Amino acid sequence: MMGRSHLIISTGVTLSVMSLMNHEITIPVIAVAALSSLLPDIDEPNSLLVRKAIPEFLLRALQIALIGAAIYLYFAGIVERPWNIVLALLVGSVSFLPSRKLRHLVMILIAIALFAFGEAYDPWNYIAACVLVVSSIVPHRGLTHTLYGVAGWSALLYFASAGINDGGSLWIAGGMSYALHLLADSLTQRGITPLPPIPFKLRLKLMSTGTKKGGAVENICIMLTLAFVVYVFILSP
Repeated sequence: MMGRSHLIISTGVTLSVMSLMNHEITIPVIAVAALSSLLPDIDEPNSLLVRKAIPEFLLRALQIALIGAAIYLYFAGIVERPWNIVLALLVGSVSFLPSRKLRHLVMILIAIALFAFGEAYDPWNYIAACVLVVSSIVPHRGLTHTLYGVAGWSALLYFASAGINDGGSLWIAGGMSYALHLLADSLTQRGITPLPPIPFKLRLKLMSTGTKKGGAVENICIMLTLAFVVYVFILSP
């Protein structure tokens, strides 16, 4: 499914179910559910979550900065010829990487910054940094699209939110929304491998992303989700 569909369906269903379970729906709970609905696709540099967090203008700024650094290294005399040329070419060549690779680079740089300077946000800075590093090196629909990913994210939220208001609701919202994303992906032709290295593949083949049939299935799921949300939050006594 596309990112928009994951966001609407996983978040809507999660919040509706939690409301039926008598959990208070607060802004932090909504935010965690929305983030978790897109989080499994953080290993895909062109996913909705990554594109919004690392927009094109930021990539262009990084490219300009790398070219500027290459020029500086060439003229600064930090190392002697011909090594200044080699160093400048190495740094400058990074700016010509495809957008996917540049986004991976930005993710790693952000992770390093969070590790080094994010103590004020402990433990969330370390959680975010670890997620960014792992997601930048694993293949799409790899580790993040497994039950290990669901368990790991739920556990991180559980321990990080212990002792704060809505703590119990946060990890439930995050784990449920994350799991619903994987369930939606299991409907596609590609499916998921929930428990690697066990080769079992959960693939129901009900839709294919980018096709008319796939779009129709997504729209039906969105409409059912919206109807569920309306029933729970508006019509339900």
